[in-house]
Amino acid sequence: MHTFGNRRDIDGLRALAVIPVVLYHFGFGLFSGGFVGVDVFFVISGFLITSIIFREISAGRFSFVDFWARRARRIIPALSVMMLAALLVGWVLMPANDYSQLGRAVRYQAMFASNILFMRQDGYFNPASDFKPLLHTWSLSVEEQYYILFPLLMVLLTRYLRQWRWMLFGLLVVSFALNVWVIKRNPDEAFFLLPMRAWELLCGAMLAVLTVSDRKMPSWVYEAVSLAGLVAVLCAIFGFDKYTLFPGWAALFPVLGATAMIWANGQTSTVVGRLLSVKGMVGVGLISYSWYLWHWPVFVYANAVSIDGMQALEASGWVVLTLVLAWLSWRLVELPFREKRVLAGRKSVLFSGLATLLIIGLAGQLIRTSDGVPQRISGQALQYAEARDWQRGQMDCLLQRDSPDMSKICRFGGDEQTPPVQLVWGDSHAAALLPAIEADAKRYGVPVWLASLSGCLPILGHETRPQCQDFNQATLQSIREHKIRDVVLAARWSLYLYGEEDGDMQHVLYPDDRRSVAEQEVGRDLTAMVHTLREAGARVWIFKEVPLQRQGTVARLASLAMVGRSAERLGRPIAEHLARQQFLNTLFTHLSQQDPNVRVLDPAPLMCPGGICRAEFDGYSQYMDENHLSDKGGERMKPLLAPIYLSENAAQGR
Repeated sequence: MHTFGNRRDIDGLRALAVIPVVLYHFGFGLFSGGFVGVDVFFVISGFLITSIIFREISAGRFSFVDFWARRARRIIPALSVMMLAALLVGWVLMPANDYSQLGRAVRYQAMFASNILFMRQDGYFNPASDFKPLLHTWSLSVEEQYYILFPLLMVLLTRYLRQWRWMLFGLLVVSFALNVWVIKRNPDEAFFLLPMRAWELLCGAMLAVLTVSDRKMPSWVYEAVSLAGLVAVLCAIFGFDKYTLFPGWAALFPVLGATAMIWANGQTSTVVGRLLSVKGMVGVGLISYSWYLWHWPVFVYANAVSIDGMQALEASGWVVLTLVLAWLSWRLVELPFREKRVLAGRKSVLFSGLATLLIIGLAGQLIRTSDGVPQRISGQALQYAEARDWQRGQMDCLLQRDSPDMSKICRFGGDEQTPPVQLVWGDSHAAALLPAIEADAKRYGVPVWLASLSGCLPILGHETRPQCQDFNQATLQSIREHKIRDVVLAARWSLYLYGEEDGDMQHVLYPDDRRSVAEQEVGRDLTAMVHTLREAGARVWIFKEVPLQRQGTVARLASLAMVGRSAERLGRPIAEHLARQQFLNTLFTHLSQQDPNVRVLDPAPLMCPGGICRAEFDGYSQYMDENHLSDKGGERMKPLLAPIYLSENAAQGR
């Protein structure tokens, strides 16, 4: 087998891996599957690292200290500079909560465990991850965990097992099987964790330890295998997207494709090998590690101060900047260490690398324990940042999954001796109305109840979990027992019908039905719910869904203010909101037309002046996150809820 040497085609393969990753992250839609470049990197790493280890074990001169010192020299310097730069820029651009999360990520990456952290969070393809400057380090953590364990494994296998290659292949098969099995149960674990990713590195490792055969195949075989490998990788790059179940079976395309190219191009000169070996591809390959390190933080911070999102021309400019930073990192940081111009000794570089990671990790922990150093933020930025937490008691009135008492509800306004005759019922979006409910109840002297349970639609019969069923039945029983006159139904209606915009279907009531069938089911069940309430003697007020913001919009507010940019234009066109709400709006209108005691309250006209559903209004964020109203946003709903209280006053002759 061709062992590792001056393989220009492998440098070119690195370029083929990194270019799609960068362009995918910067939003160039043609490269919808560009994330598979990481899988190509895994195969390359497995091949090169195993080639070194196997060669040295065979020569009887393998040293763990030497191996890990080389890894420290290769990885830690550029990584450390990038993390320090991310912390410095984050100090200027990030609100406290986000900066605290960055400190946490730095601490985890200093231990090469950031993949575990990100696995527990939003996932790789979630738009929320676009604001995590160190998200891309998950793959470095996977590789470093592999580098720690694999040399130990190789030494043991080669020393004690005669057929150790079969054992290595068996581990590859087990890892792949785990990947296929886990991805259907927990996709984030399959994506981020080493046991489900090891097979990709092991594919490269198996190439490195194959026994050498003197028998050569016809040249056309190598040409065909190399071309097939390239086609497989390109099919993944241009054919996959964020909705592809990945890694899973789909990962075979980039992994086997890269494996095929490394094998075939190592046997003889092929057309694909020559293409990969051209000067431009080799040049990009040489700086690929630094380019991978720098491209993502630049994207995150550029995205944080972009009002309308990055357009193609702007994104191209940022890509050029990442290339410049990559070249500088390669020239000024990577090369001096790799050529042993700095810290030439193996023990000195290993000790210094670990000490550097320790210091950076402690800095991250300090930022984490200081809650992101909120003292550095003031003025408008602080005002926006503070809006991302509810301060008016919404969480005290919002039942959670672990809430033991499903009958617990909050009361506002009126004489304590007077039982409420009004009730607001729904999910966390009902709880978000608390500032308006409380203010109007006090102003008009009308007692009102707020009954809200996170993730539960106020419709009987098709609840997503038994807790929702218990809560809805208890709330309906209270309405009947206390003869409630006005019931406000408030929820994020589209969530239970269409799921999250990023494809998360966790809360969907009818996941197995076609969209049209699900809409019919929701229409039937909501109509039945309204009829039930009307039969109980209550007027029904349907509070329409608050317009959703795009992921990351609310986080941008503070970042824009921190660099002195106005956020007045930041928001989402009302046309997008109306398109998502089309069926629901028609349904609500139909219900109100059928019965004059069923009325609809729409927050969109109040929140979307001039056709833009603005994230901020009059210097305050209208949102706590991308879909919940903030304290100020909730308070702005007072005029919408006032008719409910006024109708009650009129009914009592006040």
